[in-house]
Amino acid sequence: MIATALIAVVATLLVSTMFAGRFHRLPTVRLQLAGLALFAFAVPLTAVTVGGLVMFHMHEDVTILAVLVASAASALAVALWLGRTIAARISTLERVAAQFAAGDLAARAPVEGGRELAALGASFNQMAESIEQIFDARRQLVAWASHDLRTPLAAIQAMLEAIEDGLAAPEDYLPALVEQAAALSALTDDLFELARIDAGTLTVELRDTSLGRVVTSCVRALPAEATARGVHIEADVGDELPPVQCAEDHVQRVLLNLLTNALRHTPSDGSVVVLAHAVGPEVHGLVEEPGEGLSLESSERMFGRFWRGHPSRSRASGNAGLGLAIARGLVEAQGGRVWAENRPEGGARVAFSLLTAAT
Repeated sequence: MIATALIAVVATLLVSTMFAGRFHRLPTVRLQLAGLALFAFAVPLTAVTVGGLVMFHMHEDVTILAVLVASAASALAVALWLGRTIAARISTLERVAAQFAAGDLAARAPVEGGRELAALGASFNQMAESIEQIFDARRQLVAWASHDLRTPLAAIQAMLEAIEDGLAAPEDYLPALVEQAAALSALTDDLFELARIDAGTLTVELRDTSLGRVVTSCVRALPAEATARGVHIEADVGDELPPVQCAEDHVQRVLLNLLTNALRHTPSDGSVVVLAHAVGPEVHGLVEEPGEGLSLESSERMFGRFWRGHPSRSRASGNAGLGLAIARGLVEAQGGRVWAENRPEGGARVAFSLLTAAT
């Protein structure tokens, strides 16, 4: 009788161990808990059934008691083991989240366990990557902005000290002071625009607009700068160009930024061409310039903030390196995209797309 009880206990424990391993391999926490509930229901029921048969045929009370105790203990052990496993994984996620909240932006969660826990870990890591990138971008923005603001401020301070010490007359430095103040104002406006784009507070009111009319207006606004640089600007816009959905003032800002950037890249006696044509449900605006074209690094990074990959993109030329970054943010806020590429015939083009009014 005792041997029969021991055999029943061992058999029950073996079955419980086998099922515990099966539960651990189930792909989701829901299935693991459902399997545990089914196991906790099935084992005692089976034990009672077997015990009843034994009692009916063999009158072995000890065997019945052993089977019942073994089945209950097995269900409890499996429940505690599975619960401890799930709790340990949740505790790991909690610890990683606490590290991240304390300032450790490199903290990452393990992507393992049931499908829900793995998905939770992956989502946390994706969020952590995004936040770390935002913090890095903010730090870089503050560092570059401080550097660019310091240059005109230092020039203004030096001129004011010269005037104060009687080394120069105010009228001698007045044009330079106006120029430096204008540079400060432009940089401040650009930083404010970028802050609104980053915060998602940029107001965009889309209306049906003729991109050809906007292109013509922008080209007419830059003849003085083009003449001073010895560069010719022309527009080539199709007559059958469909209207686009856009915020006209933002598109004007985009085109002016692209044209100003192209003028800085174009040598004297060169030509900058602005084109616009329909491509499926979009209208593409392109600013083309002659020259050496774009390197792989330039095409990938030229829309970054404060990036000056070309000698013409320098502080000395009054260019803070924010124009293309702002252009990209304004176009994307209107549902479009911006890209740069080399022209087959030489030179480079910077283009953007806007959805047509019928889309």
